[in-house]
Amino acid sequence: MTTTERPLREVRAARGRTRPAAPRTPPRRWTGPAWLDGPLTSCHLVLGAAGLLLLIGLVMVFSASAIEAALADEPAWAPGVKQLVLACIGLGAMVVAMRLPVGLVRRWSPIALLVVIGLLVLVLIPGIGLERNGARQWIPLGVTDFQPSEAGKLVFALWGAHVIALRERYLTTTSLLVPVLPVFVLLSGLLILEPDFGGVVSLGLVLVGLLWAGGMPMRWFGAFAGVAVAAMGVMVWAAPYRMARITAFLDPFADPDHTGFQAIRGMYALATGGLWGVGLGNSAMKWNILPEAESDYIFAIIGEELGFLGCLVVVTLYGVLAYAGFRIARRSADRFVQLACVAITVWLIGQATMNMGYVVGLLPVTGVTLPLISAGGTSLILTLFIVGLLARFARSEPAAIEALRTAERGRLARLLAPAPTVAVDQVRPRRHPAADVPARPVVGGARTLLHARGAEPRRSPAPTPGARAGAPARPRPASRSGSPLRDQPRDGAPRQRPVVPRGRPGGQR
Repeated sequence: MTTTERPLREVRAARGRTRPAAPRTPPRRWTGPAWLDGPLTSCHLVLGAAGLLLLIGLVMVFSASAIEAALADEPAWAPGVKQLVLACIGLGAMVVAMRLPVGLVRRWSPIALLVVIGLLVLVLIPGIGLERNGARQWIPLGVTDFQPSEAGKLVFALWGAHVIALRERYLTTTSLLVPVLPVFVLLSGLLILEPDFGGVVSLGLVLVGLLWAGGMPMRWFGAFAGVAVAAMGVMVWAAPYRMARITAFLDPFADPDHTGFQAIRGMYALATGGLWGVGLGNSAMKWNILPEAESDYIFAIIGEELGFLGCLVVVTLYGVLAYAGFRIARRSADRFVQLACVAITVWLIGQATMNMGYVVGLLPVTGVTLPLISAGGTSLILTLFIVGLLARFARSEPAAIEALRTAERGRLARLLAPAPTVAVDQVRPRRHPAADVPARPVVGGARTLLHARGAEPRRSPAPTPGARAGAPARPRPASRSGSPLRDQPRDGAPRQRPVVPRGRPGGQR
């Protein structure tokens, strides 16, 4: 081996050692089945999950309320038929929500907020508000009772999303909190006066969803959690019955005949159901043993009659609804839709979690209903209206709009769910802004020129000293970019001045 070959081999060996490694193939992520990524999947998931929950709720309300109605010398089918009629009204409200333009919802959300505040004040007046179990929360309408607090949650979610979306370009922590946080405090104060502690907690879920979707730093949520715990401590200390609820949650068997009566009966119902349940209609706790079996504690009746598997189906459907809501927020191009979807989804799923949590003994009793399942008038109708809004937001996804325009659909489908025109619906004013704009005075010898909405105003050049009245203006040189300068006469019609060549001074011939 010569001396020249050895360095050459060493160089080749060094090149082999320093050769860049081949790029590693990234691990394949789970994407799910193909149908889960369809353009209309979000809408189908929302309507499917909500429809199954509504069907389960109607069956269970019929089963849980029949015995109590018969014991009260009423037709056993009356509460179930009433719930069915309210569900039909709610389905009509859902169809209306599916046809609402997003811009119309945003435009009227401030007016709706003022109306809700007025109703919350009105329900506190004796003779107008209906008092039940020591709380004045309802306004009687004859067929059913209207609960303004339920409408307040929805309106607060839509109005908060509208305000934050308007401030998106210059959003800071202060502009994110004001005026959303003061309005929340105002609504919470009105709910506490009823009193409705569960409504305050549900309204807090809406606020958390808005701030989370708006980009609030996580350290602020820790501060809010501390303030919320302190406020709840003050409220529990001020009202003895709330302290009794907390005590019953920690140890319901300490007072089984009073504060722990309902919680213990709910646990017995779940324990009796086991895995398969005792069968539909065979519950023993609904024989006037478990209070509020058709509303607050209907999840216990589901566990007793349908067993653990029935409860698992209900929890899974709420999980599908949560996935669909966040999927709509992720795929939408409209900032308002993103904020509203997150706030509504956090509210609905959080309220369902609270209801099922205190039924199984993991959370204190707050008195909130199980959405789409519990018996109730205002709650059921507004929840179905919210489902319609989510389906409307799902159809405003860019891919969904393209699919709806290209697919062949029947006349009924086009009537109930028309294809949106745009993915981002702009907010239009309730009246033309030009009608209220006052004329600008002449300042400093120049006129202020007003342009269309969204354009910046500019000022016309001041007249040259010594110029004759009515004489035509002398042409000005072109700008450095070569584009002609424009002026606008008093009649508003734009006029373009002649372009002067770059090499000749302006005004010379």
